[in-house]
Amino acid sequence: MTPPEMGATDDPAPGFFADTAFWRKLVRISAPITLQALMVALVAASDAAMLGRVDQNSMAAVSLATQVQFLQNMVVFAVTTALSLLGAQYWGKGDVESLGKIFRIGLRTVGALSLAVAGLCLARPDLPMRAFAHDPRLVEIGAGYLRIAGLSYLFTGVTQCHLAVLKVSDRAALSAAIGGGAVALNVALNAAFIYGVGPIPALGARGAALATLLARAAELAAAAMSTMAPGAVRAQWRRLFEKTPALSGDFRRAVLPLFGGVLFWGVGFSSYTAVMGHLGSATAAANAAAAVVRDLLCCLTDGMAAAAVVVVGNELGAGRLARGRIYGDRLGLLSLAVGLLGSMAVLTAAPVVLRGMALEPEARSLLRAMFLVLSPYMFGRCVNTIVINGVFTAGGDTMFDFYSLAVTMWGLAVPLAFLGAFVFNWNPVLVYACTCVDEVGKLPWVWLHFRRYRWVRDLTR
Repeated sequence: MTPPEMGATDDPAPGFFADTAFWRKLVRISAPITLQALMVALVAASDAAMLGRVDQNSMAAVSLATQVQFLQNMVVFAVTTALSLLGAQYWGKGDVESLGKIFRIGLRTVGALSLAVAGLCLARPDLPMRAFAHDPRLVEIGAGYLRIAGLSYLFTGVTQCHLAVLKVSDRAALSAAIGGGAVALNVALNAAFIYGVGPIPALGARGAALATLLARAAELAAAAMSTMAPGAVRAQWRRLFEKTPALSGDFRRAVLPLFGGVLFWGVGFSSYTAVMGHLGSATAAANAAAAVVRDLLCCLTDGMAAAAVVVVGNELGAGRLARGRIYGDRLGLLSLAVGLLGSMAVLTAAPVVLRGMALEPEARSLLRAMFLVLSPYMFGRCVNTIVINGVFTAGGDTMFDFYSLAVTMWGLAVPLAFLGAFVFNWNPVLVYACTCVDEVGKLPWVWLHFRRYRWVRDLTR
């Protein structure tokens, strides 16, 4: 495929429902990304479901251990989002050479991070586990998981940079096929290694780690091969350390606010998991089950946010600012509809999950109450993700997320959760509600900022 044609014409877009080009592009990009996100979430769901049938401690321990990868993924997300927002605008402008340079800047950044995280997990996996749990059995199981899965963290960042470039260069379907194939392999290997098949012994939590390692290696190989196709944007590894001062400066200005935002969000979100983990194995297990439902339902939101970066970013990079603003307005309205659907879906899914999970009575009772809290949270999460991670990011408006997290998460939700758990000894469900207050609390602020249109900017040189 070739980049969109250059041009600064800013013809008015057709009406909301009559603009078939907008809807086709939105669906073409968001559908495969949503499917890919859904399949990734299914790995966590399969881990929880399969390990939950082995024993409750294995499910809880692996859920806590994967917070290490969650934190790594937050930084990788900042890098690949900066790559996507700049890449989408340069692709919209028709400048493939600059997109390739930004690709290599992203690879250098995530490569250093991946080495550090993998080294920690391979050398001292018990250290991160002690930050998330005090139960010695949970620490032991989780450390065994990280000692194997940690090697896969070497591959994650490099793979995600490749997939991000595929998405912004009109190859979202191929990106989804690669990610989806890796997920299908992971789920199949989970069943084989967790329960044991034929000569393969039942490995429990270590089996889940081995399945993750093999699937991530296969995903990296497929992503690297995708760059060999005609017309693909290639990494050109021999130029990996080539100096690009101007673009490197642009990349830093884009990635640093994103990095601050995801660091705030990622550490805060992991602190929620740590708080719930320190309230006992029943609370940790209920929280893990609720997290699976939450992550599955966020897949459509993540797909639409990723599509918004490309759809709006292409217009802004091509100089069509008025049309980019119109597309952003449409995505803002769609975020409200998606939020309502997500909120209702939580209540619909609750009885199904409660029947399917092999939880002890205390954990089952906690989970039932957590679903009532999760429903309004999902509305806020869906709206905020599409608007902040999608529309704002498309125009390089990345500082807002940092400020909003500083106020709503670190100024409100995190202190309330810690005080409730360790000072006031609140009921675990009330502590869980404290961890959900940030997404609902920031909604008015997000909408006010959205209507100021500071995100309508062309970032290309």
